[in-house]
Amino acid sequence: MGDSESTFRIQGRKVTTPVPWRTEPGGEVNGDLPYSLAGEYLLKRLLASGGHGSVYEAEHRILGRRVAVKVLHPHLADQGEMLQRFVREARIVNQIRHPNVVDIHDFGMMPDGSPYYVMELLEGRTLSQLVQERGRMSAERALAYLEPVCMALGAAHQAGIVHRDLKASNVLVVEDGPTPQVKLLDFGIAKVLQPAGGQEGLTLAGQRLGTAYAMAPEQLRGGPINPNTDVYALGVLLFQLLTGRYPFQSKDRMELERLHLEAPPPRPSACAPVSLAVDAVVLRCLEKEAERRFPHTAAFLTALRQAVDTQGLASADGRAGQALALHAEVEIAEGAHDDEVFHASLADVLDRLERELRQMGFLLALQVGTAQLGIRLLEVDRPLSASEACALRTALERMFLEVSEQARRLGAQLHLCVHVGMVEVRGEASDLEVLGGPLTELSTWVTQAPGALHMTPSAAQILEFGA
Repeated sequence: MGDSESTFRIQGRKVTTPVPWRTEPGGEVNGDLPYSLAGEYLLKRLLASGGHGSVYEAEHRILGRRVAVKVLHPHLADQGEMLQRFVREARIVNQIRHPNVVDIHDFGMMPDGSPYYVMELLEGRTLSQLVQERGRMSAERALAYLEPVCMALGAAHQAGIVHRDLKASNVLVVEDGPTPQVKLLDFGIAKVLQPAGGQEGLTLAGQRLGTAYAMAPEQLRGGPINPNTDVYALGVLLFQLLTGRYPFQSKDRMELERLHLEAPPPRPSACAPVSLAVDAVVLRCLEKEAERRFPHTAAFLTALRQAVDTQGLASADGRAGQALALHAEVEIAEGAHDDEVFHASLADVLDRLERELRQMGFLLALQVGTAQLGIRLLEVDRPLSASEACALRTALERMFLEVSEQARRLGAQLHLCVHVGMVEVRGEASDLEVLGGPLTELSTWVTQAPGALHMTPSAAQILEFGA
């Protein structure tokens, strides 16, 4: 399908449509402005300038309404695709019409032929700036910022538009506070899923558009784009808000793309105090296959709300208790073979880990990528006897030695860490569900100890003497 909007002509040139500009407080311009008027709007000062255009604060000559005016650079006005994208963005944004998307009021041409559009004047700070200034934030705060973002994306998706460049620098926080006012910006490379018949596309088959650190695998492959592509970017953004960093990082673009395409996504809890439930939301967003992600932003938002609500130990239908936890992760060495035989052998290792954990009475609470988390409740009315503790410890040591050898033959290492702590669960026996609690905050206790079975002091005491 094409990737365009309606086509029309301006001064004999065929045009289609582009990005609302993020306007941040700017200073007065030294010297004269290159323009004085944009239609009925008097240009007052330069707010920002980028590779494609400049944004000015302006005022309606009669009504006195303050606005922002974006003008395409004159040297780009004669370049067909740039002109088309500029006009196309204004059409796309006008088509969405949502309070969390910047509003565009008017469109016109400067005397020199440079197109411009008039939009609401916004001042604030981007999420990227907030993370740089404040560092990582709580899951509750991240949810507050992402709720309006999801509302804007949902409206865009309903209009048949995929943003395709969702990132922290394209989210403007106009008013901060308990309920932030947020605007989603930059629809310059948005994908129109079902353009009207006869419209021209701006994206060639196989062409890749987006920002490298937030691009979904299908973007990198030049494959089909759909709303799940924005869900992947939501996962990247949530990871960044929770940890202060991107899930995949490399100075080499090719390596960065390889990580998005092949590497198991990291857990936020590996570098921040994040619950197991929030971990699961992020990791589902970052699935390599689009159909395994949340089907839409509403499903993502519901899951994140539930995860935030169950972080503590006070949910109405849950119960708190002490549990033994085992975290297992297979670390793949650099340069390991990446073929079907390798992945089949790796799957055998992970399957064996899961079987062994279940045989020892552990509930598999998390399984993502090459990591697994098993939880075994320690019942108050039937404590673990000394003999049971000894048998369990022996079984854990045997499993570690045998699975480590199996992983070593793949050029991989097995990390095992055992801990005891509080957890909240609901249900019984095979229907038991882990809701949250300190034990699910993996960053507070998981230690990678290659070549050894690591036990925290509390776990060692339980497995030595019973409980």
